[in-house]
Amino acid sequence: MIAYPDTSFLCSLYRGQDHTLEAVRYASTMREPLHISALLLLEFRQSTRWQTFLHGKDSRKGFDHNSGVAMLANIQANIASGAVLVVSADWADVYSISERLSAQYTRTQGHRTFDILHVATALHFGAKDFLTFDVNQKKLAKAEGLKVPL
Repeated sequence: MIAYPDTSFLCSLYRGQDHTLEAVRYASTMREPLHISALLLLEFRQSTRWQTFLHGKDSRKGFDHNSGVAMLANIQANIASGAVLVVSADWADVYSISERLSAQYTRTQGHRTFDILHVATALHFGAKDFLTFDVNQKKLAKAEGLKVPL
């Protein structure tokens, strides 16, 4: 595996946002399927559903139901076609790496749990690149020797 994404990359890839062109451009250069974990897929799906919930309560927030349904259908179609590959992880190893990252960086850099889990998963899978648009998560990935091309 060459690259591992986080949720900000997936959201940019599946819904028009500020970084969509960058995400699409990068994805179009990949020579292999986009590898993701089941945890990342769950966070992406949950985030999409949450945004449609927010929009239902206040139309100035989130995005509409049809956009959310399209995002979920598109990622599912890409999984079915093999363009996105859900890779099994050894979660005990991922959690061990996460604990090390948390102990080493959180007190001084303020990382959130899922940010740490995504970087730890990338390290566990042996990724070379980490795909994110999250500034703080970029710092963590770079500190661990991952390239952040975006």
